[in-house]
Amino acid sequence: MATTDNSFNGLTERCEECGMDTLHEVNIQIVTESTDGDNTQFSREPYRVRECQRCGNRDRQRMNNA
Repeated sequence: MATTDNSFNGLTERCEECGMDTLHEVNIQIVTESTDGDNTQFSREPYRVRECQRCGNRDRQRMNNA
């Protein structure tokens, strides 16, 4: 379970690479999924992106699939 931390923009979450709960920087990014030039403006989706501040492992999850 994620918990808030006293650090700016940080959450303590489980890191699969470290095997422990570590501080993560978490952001939301808009990603264009379509490669077709005509539909790119309609294919943007929000992704939750997190990066472990201990090992640097980075992963993302599509918010519509959360």
